Amino acid sequence: MWSRSSKSLLALSFAGLALSTPILPRYTNSTSSGVVCNGTFSRISAQTWVDGMNPGWNLGNTLDGIPDEGDWGNPPVVTSTFDDVKQAGFKGIRLPVTWAYHFTTEAPDYDVDPAWLQRVSDVVDMVTERDMYVLVNVHHDSWVWADVTKAGANYTQIEEKFYRLWYQIGTKLACKSSLLAYEPINEPPGTTAAHAAELKKLEDLFLKAITDAGGFNPDRVVTLNGPQENSDLTSQYFVRPTNITNPWAIQYHYYSPYPFIFSAWGSTIWGSEADKAALEADIANIRKNFTDVPLIIGEWAASPVATETAARWRYFDFFVRTAAKYNTTTVLWDNGADFLDRANHVWRDQTAIDIYMSAVAGQANALPDSTTDPSAATQFTSADLFVRVGQNVSSQTLPYILPSNISLISISGADGTALTKGSDYSVSGDDITFSASFLRTYFTSSTSPGSVTNLTLDFSSGADLTLNLVLWDTPVLSSTSSSAAAANGSSISIPIQWKGINKPATVKAVTANGTYLVDDFTSYYGPLQNARTTYNSQWNWDTDNVIITAAAVSAVQALGQDVIFTFEFYPRVPGNSVSYTLTV
Repeated sequence: MWSRSSKSLLALSFAGLALSTPILPRYTNSTSSGVVCNGTFSRISAQTWVDGMNPGWNLGNTLDGIPDEGDWGNPPVVTSTFDDVKQAGFKGIRLPVTWAYHFTTEAPDYDVDPAWLQRVSDVVDMVTERDMYVLVNVHHDSWVWADVTKAGANYTQIEEKFYRLWYQIGTKLACKSSLLAYEPINEPPGTTAAHAAELKKLEDLFLKAITDAGGFNPDRVVTLNGPQENSDLTSQYFVRPTNITNPWAIQYHYYSPYPFIFSAWGSTIWGSEADKAALEADIANIRKNFTDVPLIIGEWAASPVATETAARWRYFDFFVRTAAKYNTTTVLWDNGADFLDRANHVWRDQTAIDIYMSAVAGQANALPDSTTDPSAATQFTSADLFVRVGQNVSSQTLPYILPSNISLISISGADGTALTKGSDYSVSGDDITFSASFLRTYFTSSTSPGSVTNLTLDFSSGADLTLNLVLWDTPVLSSTSSSAAAANGSSISIPIQWKGINKPATVKAVTANGTYLVDDFTSYYGPLQNARTTYNSQWNWDTDNVIITAAAVSAVQALGQDVIFTFEFYPRVPGNSVSYTLTV
């Protein structure tokens, strides 16, 4: 799972031995011989299910919330959410579910609260009633109680609890249609062959549990995985199941490259030929290792919260096309703050979703051009048209990436009125030039800094693109310094007056003598990355503030020197940053 707060693939050490007095396993159920379902079940192949799921969407930070649904910033899901998702073009839903806090008894029964089982069943029905595919899993339990890498992990107890959990899930969902599939456990920790061997035991117990539960479960599609649901570890350690009646696929997750996806080290650029080659190699390699197995990327994302717009759109397009090239289904991770505004039924980046759908359908997309050279000292983009406060408003030319069979049809304003070709804009090859006279209708002496308007670029094929016209100036902080000690171990929220795009691009953190606060290896990177820190680890932001995290405050105190935090914004050009000094 990728929450907004974190998503890492950290190596975990292996303790290896179970406790000396294990709880005896209880891998059968004496009170039932299995569910008997009325009606019929249309058995389908794993490939049919995987194809039908494409593209998919994750109901993130909801049923997987800790300790309960609604505790991670999203209200309990309602049916209209799935209407919105289906209308956008998604075909399937992954339902992450955390069960850890819904057990009502301990060993040996490990009973799950019937009300929670019913809630999950009801949400499954919400999805299948819309003729969408659905995947149910065991989610954060993977690290709450089923972490086989923890020192002293009681494998026997984990195995017993895991079997009992899946027996109850299988019993409750036994008679659902073949639209429903199961995923045994989300991103199970593990890095070694020993970890993988224990995870294989859990997988076998999962298969036994759903079979013992009866109903249609022995014929239901399952998606299996390797350690961490990481493609490399899956290729290295996954062992194909034997004597299995269930159609099965392999699921893995993809959040790469880490610096770009997680806004680390000033990496706001993506899209070079090297970037594309690395991504394709990752997807091609696991396909090469499992040529005859259906593959599904159960989580992936490039969030509007953490990535630059043009780079994100280019990533969406290339990632989805590459997955399709290697016959791999993709399921977008959405934690409720990234893509779908569930309360208002609006996609926060509709263009990204449109690019996604066009790419899945095999349609070519026009894309904005942008900086791809990691050694660049500034960053340009054609997803935004920037004018600085006080700057003479002149014509601007923006380059686009147009496939040979795509041409610009029209440009319209926010009210739908078409711009006039020739007087408002002109086209030369892949370049669009907006006239000074047109731009001056939006950028006037009375225009306030910020997003001024959005234009829609309609192309002959693929997704429409939006162009954000932005008047920018240097933002203003309410204060420029404070004491680390005064923070008393907490984060520091600094009120900000935004004057352009209302989010930071990155944050630089150095002492007066040039010492990096963290990650001094960034000295080997390009000028836009030197001394830059990581979103959510050292910095954050909200509607009204930029934030220095508690971890960053502690790092300053440990360093014992004043540190200058430079908040940088889009466009990434000289003059578009503000500094804040944290003293010791």
